[in-house]
Amino acid sequence: MLSVEATGRNVEQAISNALFELKASREDVDIKILDEGGLFKKAKVRVSISPDEIEKYQKREKKEENLTDSQEKNKEEVDELNKETTLNDLLTKEEDVEEEIEILNSSKNQNEKEKDLEKAQKFIQGLLNRTTLTGNVECVEENDEIHANIIGYSDIIGYRGEGLNSLQYLTSVVISKNNRHAKKVRVDCDNYRARREASLIALAQRMARKVEKTHSSVKLEPMTANERRIMHTALSNSQTVETFSKGEEPHRYLIIKPKY
Repeated sequence: MLSVEATGRNVEQAISNALFELKASREDVDIKILDEGGLFKKAKVRVSISPDEIEKYQKREKKEENLTDSQEKNKEEVDELNKETTLNDLLTKEEDVEEEIEILNSSKNQNEKEKDLEKAQKFIQGLLNRTTLTGNVECVEENDEIHANIIGYSDIIGYRGEGLNSLQYLTSVVISKNNRHAKKVRVDCDNYRARREASLIALAQRMARKVEKTHSSVKLEPMTANERRIMHTALSNSQTVETFSKGEEPHRYLIIKPKY
């Protein structure tokens, strides 16, 4: 078996599942993302042994026609780990989200004038409490926005923050119900947003140098509107390159091209 398709709650888990099935290391494979997944939908990838590594894996397959007892045990252990309930699992189950919303709305302590901050705190913490992980959420108001910081649940971040984005969207829906003046919600985990922004700025600068050197345009992979905005801003004052977006959501991407 030199190629396999696999799914997961995010792209990274799907890749890990495929690598496990192939019994291959990441540097020996080519990866194609078939579906990035999203809210209530799993990610899907195709992972294939790279052409220059095929011979090595073909020889290994001949020697390993059957799994040993120890390999079977390892597979069972990995399967058990994959069964662990995390927030990303919950976000793919609409009934769990709806149940948590119902609990929030039917709470005896629910006050019609309850602050958006308190509603966001209860909803996010309620979902987190359904997982097998440990941690908590802290909510504060900053610049007329609700900032929810999740501590101890780094697994929920997901591929490029898709788990955080899904949770942020759901929380916004919950607090804005019957409230036209609900505050904007921003959900973060262990300072991921700042780290991701720094990474995108570095990528933008690196790609700009490449464009300057080759005098050829560079097409980046699809990103969210906010991620594209960060890169547009990072290169907005460049004298040598310019940026623009192309394509349709959710596959809209950024292009960096020479100005002259």
